[in-house]
Order: sequence, then C-alpha cells, then structure tokens
Amino acid sequence: MTGLGYSDFAQAGQSSDQTSADQHLRGQLDTKGQSKIMPLGVRSGGYVGGFVQTGSMPITLELLNADGKTVRQLARHASGQTRIHLVAPSDDASLRITAEQDGPARYEFDFEYLVEKKDQIAPAETHLSPSITALADDIKGNAGAVDGFWSKIERDGTPMIEPFRGDLVVMTFLARGLERNGRIVGAPSNDHEFLERLGDSDVWFKSFIVPNTTRLSYRIARDVPEFDADARSRRIALLATAQADPLNKTPWPQNAPDVFNQESVIELSNAPAQPGMGNRTAPAGAIDSFVFESETLGNQRDITLYRPHGFDPENPENVLLVLFDSKEYREEVPTPKILDTLIADGVLPPVAVAFIANPDSAARGLELPANPIFADVLTTDLMPIVREKLGVDIPANRTVIAGSSYGGLASVTVALRHPDVFGSVVSMSGSFWWHPKDTPDDQNEYVSHQVATTDVKPVRMFLTAGLFETGRMGVAGILESNRHLRDVLLAKGYDVTYREYAGGHDYLVWRGALADGLIHLFGQ
Repeated sequence: MTGLGYSDFAQAGQSSDQTSADQHLRGQLDTKGQSKIMPLGVRSGGYVGGFVQTGSMPITLELLNADGKTVRQLARHASGQTRIHLVAPSDDASLRITAEQDGPARYEFDFEYLVEKKDQIAPAETHLSPSITALADDIKGNAGAVDGFWSKIERDGTPMIEPFRGDLVVMTFLARGLERNGRIVGAPSNDHEFLERLGDSDVWFKSFIVPNTTRLSYRIARDVPEFDADARSRRIALLATAQADPLNKTPWPQNAPDVFNQESVIELSNAPAQPGMGNRTAPAGAIDSFVFESETLGNQRDITLYRPHGFDPENPENVLLVLFDSKEYREEVPTPKILDTLIADGVLPPVAVAFIANPDSAARGLELPANPIFADVLTTDLMPIVREKLGVDIPANRTVIAGSSYGGLASVTVALRHPDVFGSVVSMSGSFWWHPKDTPDDQNEYVSHQVATTDVKPVRMFLTAGLFETGRMGVAGILESNRHLRDVLLAKGYDVTYREYAGGHDYLVWRGALADGLIHLFGQ
C-alpha cells in the first residue's frame, strides 16, 4: 500500500486541513455548498478502498480527473459512514467533498487500501488443503515431490482428511493419471464435482470443508466421454466410467462383481453409530415372498415378508413395518440383519416387515410421488393380504410406513391419506421438493402446502435429511424442503422428530437413519 504523501488539502475558497495519518484525513465544512478537494494519493490505475464518516451532515462526494472534471459521483446526500471503492482515472485525480447544509461539521476519511497499479498482483495460489498447497510449492523445484506425495497417499488411503477448525475438517478427493477430466459421483455438495488438476502434474483433486461426523459413499468417474449433446445427456455419461476409488481402502460392497458396481466409503471419526450394524451374530428371522398383482395399477410386483426369529403373531408389542424399494432395503441396507440384532438385543420389540418392490423404475416414478391411486391400492388391496400371510392384526399406532427419496415422499402422503392404517412414518431424505405438473409457483413444496391447508391427522413422523442434500440454482433441495415440512408439521401440531446427518442421498446413511427412526418410534 502507498501512503497519501501530502500534508494539506487543496481546497476551494477555504483554509487547508491536515492529515492525521498517512491513510486518515480529517477536515471540517462550515457552510452549505462549501467544497474541499484532496488528491487521491495514487497514480492512474491505482485502487482506493475505504470510507468517509460525516456524522449527521449530508454530503456529496465526487471523483475528479486531472482537469478537475467530475468522472464519477461516489455519494449524494449521504451521511454517516459512506463506503468508497474506485480506480484512479489519472495521475492527478482527486476527491471533492461538498456540504449540503450549514455546519460546522467534521468529516473523516479512512483509506483502508491505496494500491498502485504496479502493486496489484494476484495473491499466491492457496488451496483448502494444506497438503495440496505444500505440494504446489514443492513441485516447482523438486521433480520427485509428486512421487513422494503419491507414496504417502497409497499408504494412508483416500480421501485425505486434514484439520480445519473446531468440528470441521478438510476432505480432499484425489485421482491419478487422468487424461481429460474426472468427476466425484456423490461429492459432499449435492453435485458431481469436477476434479481440478494441480499444474501439469498427474495429481487431480477437489477439497471440501465438512463436519467430522460425515459418512458417505462415492465413486470417481474417470475421463468422462465428451460429446455434442444436451447438458443432461452429457452429465449422465459419467455413469459410463464411474467406479470405486482405487485409492480408498473401504470398498462397498466388498463382494461386488467389479469396480463399476462398487462404491467407496468414508466414515469420519465422529460419524454417529448405526444401531444394528455391528458384527454381532443374532438369530435370523424368516423371509419369504409372494407376487402381488393389481388390475388397478396394471402391474405386478414381489412382496417380501420378514418375520423375526420366534415371531408370535399374537404379541401385542408387535410392530409392522411397510418399506419401499425392497431390493435396496434388503441388500444395500441389510434391514433383516439390522432387525435381527436390535430385536435380539431388546432395543426393539418384534418388527415384521413387508418389503414393497417396484415393477420397474418407470412405475416407481409414477406410483411413489403422492399418487392417491397407488396409496389406495396399497392400503385396501395389499395390506389385507400382508396381514393374512403374517397372521397379524396390528393396529395403526404400531404400523409404520417408511422409505427414502420418493419412498419418503410416498410414506408421508400415504399415511396422511390413510392414518387409520399407518399411524407412523419414517421418511429418509424425502423428496419434498416434488410437486405435480402445473402446480402454482408459490406452492411448489406440494406436501408442505397440503399439510398446511388440511386438518391434522393422527400420524407420528420421523423425518431425516442429509446436510449435503442442498438445492441448486435457487431451487429448494431435499435439505431445505425437509426443514420446511418439519416447521409446517410442528406449526400444525404434529408429533414430528427431525434429524440431520452429515451425508448425502445415500443408502450408507439411510441404514442408520432407518434404525434411528424405528428406535425413536418404538424403542424399548
């Protein structure tokens, strides 16, 4: 920064004032229309940033060029503190301050930045990750720095975790040997983030600041095909190369047929425990299936039933769980094994489950998002068959409907439509941003609007969302819409519990959220 370098003000018709410091100027205006002129103290192209304080006296402030002509009006009828940001238009540019009412009144300029054009250089490049910043410096004069870096990473595994502040850490994803690009599928930002290349090295990276409670799964899409198509098609092309991170030491599942069907797991030091996910061996429940065909829906699906070990249909403590996305909640979320453990440990009462499969992805997209026809078929056609096959007559207050994403949305809307059958809900990352086509813009969070405008139903709710499930481009995401629904439910008087996890749209998170919800609603 350059000091002002002058001892008095040039003025129009008045005596001069003195500087109190290089970057602080004080003076006084006595009458309306009186002006004082002061040089900027920087040459052409120099940057000036700061403020002028005038108390209650209104002033006009102008930037003048070397000829004394006004280039820019910086303030008009301003009082109190007025911010100043400008670039000098010439070597002898100046400021003119003019009183707009009779004084006397003091003014004071405080120039925080006076930076000559020759001194306006970009700051040294820094990165969120201290290790990446250090590597960027090392590789300038050390050809072996990159090899040493990769040796450490191969030993420690990825992602790289470094302290940041308090309960936050810097999480850095890494990839080696990419040719054109790389993307993180499942990054902690609710987007498939591009990796950055460090100079011309073979180090590709992306850093995020996350809580030390983070748990997530991800893949790396290496050299995603680039071609002439619409944005969505080019985005989806990352599925062609997305695979487990070869540097991550926790692949999931371990018995996947190949790396393209496998993800990589991150569980930081303070990630919350997931009830029922230990290695404890508990007596296994019984599982069988039947086919449910619906003329109304025009399709058929498998229904898988789980009965806990030693299940007594007459036990009044029994709970019936109806759970969407059957395959995923029997494989990616090992619900039967979770329940085996929690029931054996006495954490939960006996919980029988009806896993509801989707005929296909298209049917899922039509049936689960607040579809009243599907809700009625599920309630009036399927549930009697489920009860008959399980040999139970479990009341609504011990029947819970659950699901994630569209399944969470369906769980809430089905229960609100049929509270006489489903008295409880576990919604995990419910898609409450959804709304029917042609919904008015001010009602886009459809479920929240429906709750706000209808009578309260006797339904208990356990809602969850991930901290990384934020919206984009000004549109509410799962995190924001779940928070809003929670607030609307509370305002209406519902019994609702809401929990957030440092994770994304991820079965790795939901396997803990499902257990948490059941324990909250029915835990012993």
